[in-house]
Amino acid sequence: MKNYDLIIIGGGPIGLACGIAATKANLNYIILEKGVLVNSLYNFPEQMTFFSTSNLLEIGDVPFVAHNDKPTRKEALEYYRRVYDSWKLNVKLYTPVESMKQTETGYVLQTPKGAYKSSAVIVSTGFYDTARRLNVPGEELAKVRHFYDSPHPYVNQKILVVGAANSACDVALETYYKGAEVTMAIRSNEIYPKTKYWIKPNIENRIKEGSIKAYFESTVEEIEPHSVILNTPDGTVELENDFVLAMIGYTPDFNLFERLGIPVDEENHKKPIHNEETLETPLPNVYVAGVINSGLKTSKLFIENTRVHADMIIKDLKKKLTVTSE
Repeated sequence: MKNYDLIIIGGGPIGLACGIAATKANLNYIILEKGVLVNSLYNFPEQMTFFSTSNLLEIGDVPFVAHNDKPTRKEALEYYRRVYDSWKLNVKLYTPVESMKQTETGYVLQTPKGAYKSSAVIVSTGFYDTARRLNVPGEELAKVRHFYDSPHPYVNQKILVVGAANSACDVALETYYKGAEVTMAIRSNEIYPKTKYWIKPNIENRIKEGSIKAYFESTVEEIEPHSVILNTPDGTVELENDFVLAMIGYTPDFNLFERLGIPVDEENHKKPIHNEETLETPLPNVYVAGVINSGLKTSKLFIENTRVHADMIIKDLKKKLTVTSE
């Protein structure tokens, strides 16, 4: 079993930033990533454009040069691969952490590829991998999608888009423009007010002209193989349906928190309990970094305002650790 000063769980942008900070501090570390490098970004829609500018996504003093002001998913994947390569980061991919056990000298993390021992742990797993659920009968059907990649599968199909924020509106518009018959189920009485300024008027105009049908103040009651049933202000409505795209957001992986023993504040949006100045949890030398720190309030933290977490944590950790050699 290899012994490290630090194990970082999650190989996304903030996990990589933590690896860079650990490198600068001469800490012996490894990043354990359950999927591909920057796995969450890889699962974004293939034609997605970031809302942030490229300079706000930079880490490790590696310039992010994009063709336009706001980079694409493809450009971001290439950028973070260059960061990984430039810093020669110690990343082990396809290695999910299954459990964590506290010992007298630190922690032992168990994975399908063996156990890893460390004096300290940073959890930086993001939230995009864990979709919010509708929790209705029929959600397990293959036609229900919680992640969106491309409009191509929905050409000439009757689809229901659930949600009214950026992702839902973007998906509704993109699939509509590619020939889908689009209906939206929206819990509130309007499109989310903070929807991006270049999306909101477009979706509202498509709804107004009837190109996209929207049921406001409505929820999904049940999903059947060839239809979907909505609860609307006018009663129950059954719609012919080929696909349901549940674009209702994502959450941190609370099951992972439980397996690791990281407590959450049930009364405060299920945020992982941590010191705001050091980001340390009640578990000694176990830290949380990145967007997971906002719990269910996933619209509060992003790459651009959590890049500083890496230096905050390593600064605190350096006071505690004696550097070890592998």
